[in-house]
Amino acid sequence: MTTLVIGAHGHVGQHIVEQLAAQGETVYAGIRSDTQASELKALGGEPRLVDLMGSIDDLVAAMAGIDTVVFSAGSGGRTGDDMTLNIDLDGAVKSMIATEKAGIKRFIIVSAMGTDDRSFWRKSGIRPYYVAKFYADEWLKHRTNLAYTIVRPGILTNDAPTGKITTQTADSETKSVSRADVAAVVAAIVAHPQPKQTIEFVNGDTAIDTIIQ
Repeated sequence: MTTLVIGAHGHVGQHIVEQLAAQGETVYAGIRSDTQASELKALGGEPRLVDLMGSIDDLVAAMAGIDTVVFSAGSGGRTGDDMTLNIDLDGAVKSMIATEKAGIKRFIIVSAMGTDDRSFWRKSGIRPYYVAKFYADEWLKHRTNLAYTIVRPGILTNDAPTGKITTQTADSETKSVSRADVAAVVAAIVAHPQPKQTIEFVNGDTAIDTIIQ
């Protein structure tokens, strides 16, 4: 299995690269700058330049030889709303279009819990982020023929991984999940292809490999 992780230098992206490499996958680490290459090589990834501000054809070229695309890119909290639109929305959509154009069938996107709830957008303090995530997810579900999985984790933490989650988020007292456990969910989905679906989760009591199999 050969996987391209777009946004590999991000906090979650680095965990995804490391975990995919650890389970024996060939993983290409999509980075925006050569300065990030050595860090991703150390995690077991093969760096490949991916410019989300470039053209769809450039993205198609970056996807050569790939079986699965994982989109874990984000503009980050230190950029403006314009970059949220350019990366989290348009970058995601262009990646989906390029994936289909490249003849790749599988696409996994890291989204966020609460994306479907407009009332939550207002309370979040980062409404443009959730708008971007919502419409990117909608495009994936309704405007592509990709075999997709939408991964919607709760509040991200840097806690140590537990290897356990719950998808019963409404009933859970915990609303957060470690970035390493998010990556473990993605790695499990790569290893065990899922039907078209959305997975919303937080840390819990059930082993990830029990839920994703």
